[in-house]
Amino acid sequence: MENRVALVTGSTSGIGKAIANQLASEGFSVVYHSRSSIEEGAALASQSENASYIQADLSNQTESKALIEQVSSKYGRLDVLVNNAALTEVIEHADLKAATPEIWRKLYEVNVISPWTLISEAESMLKNSSSENTPSCILNISSHAGIRPKGASIPYSVTKAALNHMTKLLALNLGPNIRVNAIAPGLVHTPMSKDWAAARELWQNKAPMKRGAQPEEIAYVAAMLINSSYLTGEIILSDGGLNLT
Repeated sequence: MENRVALVTGSTSGIGKAIANQLASEGFSVVYHSRSSIEEGAALASQSENASYIQADLSNQTESKALIEQVSSKYGRLDVLVNNAALTEVIEHADLKAATPEIWRKLYEVNVISPWTLISEAESMLKNSSSENTPSCILNISSHAGIRPKGASIPYSVTKAALNHMTKLLALNLGPNIRVNAIAPGLVHTPMSKDWAAARELWQNKAPMKRGAQPEEIAYVAAMLINSSYLTGEIILSDGGLNLT
């Protein structure tokens, strides 16, 4: 993977951090990113050769575009784009008025529109870095809530369903030079989910694996999809088998 460049958004903690670290261990030049965790991002980048950190608020389209421009300026290429950064809101599904238009817009901006902006801005770089044996890759981090009627809130779940459909549409139209896949994790033990007692109980009682995932376990799935030269249009549901119940 020497000289291949991977940008992982939202990669200073949780799933994004695990994916970025996994790719760095495989020899990728990794671009770490976050909206606000600047010190953490710089520290992570300092641990890997030829890694870097870029701060950007992905709710701002100008900053999203500038993120891709900075990657291009520093490395001159991009082989892998991992759209991991996302926002959520915890709202009871039956409480329709609590899911205000402002919340819908905020979540759509980061969870759907920003990945689209990053992909469209990075398309030419990804194509230029692609080869017949090693196509470039886009990996979207979705959620099991985009597949099943679950999730922290209806707006959040709908944004992930939109991201899943975007994945399939892009895979159909960007091949063979760019492969596009997604992972739909269930419960993952990250700082975001540390207070989700009900979710932990659900996985312990219902999922065949009897637990949520560690971020590194999702990163292994990500590495498989990224290192494949053939898989595209796949949404890998990684929820410890909860979907079977």
